[in-house]
Amino acid sequence: MTYFEKEDILHINISEEPEASSVEITPNITAELNESGELIGIEILSASIYVRDAIMETVQAKILKAPDAGAA
Repeated sequence: MTYFEKEDILHINISEEPEASSVEITPNITAELNESGELIGIEILSASIYVRDAIMETVQAKILKAPDAGAA
């Protein structure tokens, strides 16, 4: 995994194989594929915002599902 701070890009390497093609999953996420069409990497643009938002959504979902500690 490599983070390019200046560009705010997170690149996750799954394999060192050469990239043959890519597929845009969302406007900020691209899946990199090898010759066989297998996933070899993921690139996330505006990574700091994406990661922050993903964590916030997860935390909020957990909080909403948590039983009320004061309920008896």
